Amino acid sequence: MKKFQQYTSVQMLNRKKSPKRAVKILLISFLVLVTILLLPWTQNITSKGNVTSLNQNNRPQTIQSVIGGRIVKWYVQEGQFVKKGDTIVHLAEVKSEYMDPNLIQRTESQMRAKESSAGSYMAKVKALDGQIDALIDSRIAKLAQASNKIKQGKLKVISDSMDYQANSKQLEIAIKQYNRTEELSKQGLKSLTDLENKRLKVQEMEAKVVSLENKLLTSRNELINAKTELNSIDADYRDKIAKSESEKSSALSSLFDTEATVTKMQNQVSNYSIRSGFYFVTAPQDGFVSQALKNGVGETVKEGSPLVSIVPTLTDLAVEIFVDPIDLPLLHVGNKVRIQFDGWPAIVFSGWPNVSYGTYGGKVFAIDNYIGSNGKYRVLVEPDTTVHKWPKGLRLGVAVQSMTLLKDVPIWYELWRKINGFPPNYYTPKTKAVKK
Repeated sequence: MKKFQQYTSVQMLNRKKSPKRAVKILLISFLVLVTILLLPWTQNITSKGNVTSLNQNNRPQTIQSVIGGRIVKWYVQEGQFVKKGDTIVHLAEVKSEYMDPNLIQRTESQMRAKESSAGSYMAKVKALDGQIDALIDSRIAKLAQASNKIKQGKLKVISDSMDYQANSKQLEIAIKQYNRTEELSKQGLKSLTDLENKRLKVQEMEAKVVSLENKLLTSRNELINAKTELNSIDADYRDKIAKSESEKSSALSSLFDTEATVTKMQNQVSNYSIRSGFYFVTAPQDGFVSQALKNGVGETVKEGSPLVSIVPTLTDLAVEIFVDPIDLPLLHVGNKVRIQFDGWPAIVFSGWPNVSYGTYGGKVFAIDNYIGSNGKYRVLVEPDTTVHKWPKGLRLGVAVQSMTLLKDVPIWYELWRKINGFPPNYYTPKTKAVKK
């Protein structure tokens, strides 16, 4: 055995170590391990996203062509700053029905002609109204005149009837007198001359009665004619008034058709005027032209075709991140978020956000209620004003990595959760009561 003593490895094996020292090392290691396991660890949800804007009016947008046309001239270049109302591109008309340079003026002339026609129809309607009023007044007068004639006829019939009846009585008396005279003449008490006188008187009364009867019949016939004339006058004037009313209705129908045509042409003039304003596409707000989506001069575009994209200058920056559905119940509006922007160096300790360097603070502003096409939910994060501001050089679209901070737990619990594949603890953050 002595011959192996010359080797260093054998000498090291033969050394006797102190057991107290080994126990001390083990005890210290155990205490350090326990201390580490008891240290706090902030649970978090890591996700990726990009920089955007809270207000959709300030997000990058594309400008479309409202009408179909042909590009005549570009007034901007990519990267150029434009103000609201600046002309971006000039379009020319490509549809044949709009190519007339005097289209608006010609349509206005047609509209004025139609308006004059409508005025003529209105004058005709007024004239027919006057004619109808005159016919109504004349009808009333004629009917009153005919009514008076009927009344006169009735009175005349009554008068003639009374005369006829009176003379009929006188005839009866004359006949009786003649008969008595004839009897007395036979008895020799009356002369033949008296008898002849009585006979002559009877004949005169008979002739008078016949004449009065004929006069009565004539009066009755005149009364019937007056009534017939009254009905004829009424029917005649009704026919004339109905004819005038018909002409008035025709004039009103033509007037309404003309007014409808005028209204339609006014709409056309308005549409033509508005359409002419679309030949020059202008910037809706201040911003930078990021990309021209159509190239060259003479290229035709359709209605709704995108022409250029603009990035607004006034942006209230935010971050949109995308989280898995399993993590969605853990998020609440107001959750603290640590954000790392691409291009800004950072040293990140996911469980100890307070000792991380190069990350920026944010708060959950809104959570979408509908899952996106990528199978994740979109979450909007606004800057946290209680900590240092976000970098000034940030631009829309910059990629980010975020950590949504959840509950503080010991390291041993987090290790146990990771080994078992459990999700972070679900909890509801405490909200401060609002004083009333």
